[in-house]
Amino acid sequence: MSQKLRVLVHGTGFAGQGHTDAFRFGGAEVVGMVGRTAAVVSEVTEKMGIPYGGTDWQQALIDCKPDIVSIATPGGAHVEPIKQAIAQGCHVFCDKPLTESGATAKELADLAEASGVKTAFAASFRYMPEVLHAKKLVAAGAIGEPLEVECISHFNLERDIPFGWSHRAEHGGGRLNNNFTHKLSIVTSVVGEKILSIMGEVRDDLERAPIVEGVHNFKTRREHIPENLDDPELKWGESNVEWSYTVLAQLESQYAGKPVSVMFRHGGLQPRFNEDHIVFYGSEGAIYIKGHYGAGPLFLYGKDGEWREQPLPEEISADIPHIEGDTERNWSYLIRELLQDVRGEPVAPYQTFREGAQYQQLIDMIRENRNWVDVSRLN
Repeated sequence: MSQKLRVLVHGTGFAGQGHTDAFRFGGAEVVGMVGRTAAVVSEVTEKMGIPYGGTDWQQALIDCKPDIVSIATPGGAHVEPIKQAIAQGCHVFCDKPLTESGATAKELADLAEASGVKTAFAASFRYMPEVLHAKKLVAAGAIGEPLEVECISHFNLERDIPFGWSHRAEHGGGRLNNNFTHKLSIVTSVVGEKILSIMGEVRDDLERAPIVEGVHNFKTRREHIPENLDDPELKWGESNVEWSYTVLAQLESQYAGKPVSVMFRHGGLQPRFNEDHIVFYGSEGAIYIKGHYGAGPLFLYGKDGEWREQPLPEEISADIPHIEGDTERNWSYLIRELLQDVRGEPVAPYQTFREGAQYQQLIDMIRENRNWVDVSRLN
């Protein structure tokens, strides 16, 4: 395949612009971008030098004739554009969550496989350098058999961030869709991809958020928090998603004789006291990575009973895209894998719509909150 692969991007915000840069980094040509608002599309396409801009996705598919589409809109707006792209024979790169529900996510995974198109699901923080490092250490037996994993994070998000898609389940919001997907991807990449069992509890501590017009970029939404939250004219939108979750899982691992226990604890609105972290405990040691998504540094607890910081191996440093910003670098890593696959080049396994559908079905189960045992009558 000598010519550059042609890419059409759906979404004009932080993700759409980030996907554009990542596809260009991988050697593809971004031929068009589609968004909801004509003025915003015009501004972004001019700024980024994208030749085609529009608000009609179906027409853009016809006009641009892309090889690949990039879905960079909130999860609740994914289903129909992806169906239309698959019908055109396009390969699809989609940010998380894949859709707003397990049923629609599975429908898309089945459709993509039946149509023979390639897909990539961007729960992409598994490509953090120190997560790749932990994967290498576990595979080398540095901690013996993996036994359990602990993922702890507290974000202390501003409660008055303007109301939007992140506050509504039907739009793809919630901390499970937008935090847990990355955490689960990180842990499975290190320990093992097969999820055996899961249970969880969720809680909405927010309940409402102020409605503010003109918020187009997810990354800059904090700049739009109203100055006077007591203004009687201010309107409020209702949250119907979780802002905190606790999930327990068991994973199968080729490095362990028994299922590996995993605990995910996240408080989206709660302040942190100690550092967010991910820890892999084994029969002969442990790996600690600082940061909610494993930004590092990484420490290894060995047989000498000491925690020692480990330098990032040169082969990992040389392989990751040297791009500023964790999110942008991880997109570039996964997009590079997808582009190689589409070109027919050898590539390591990466997450597809099948994993995206599995994650969404798991999130549906966790949100049901049916794991409680009533013990109120016990003496």
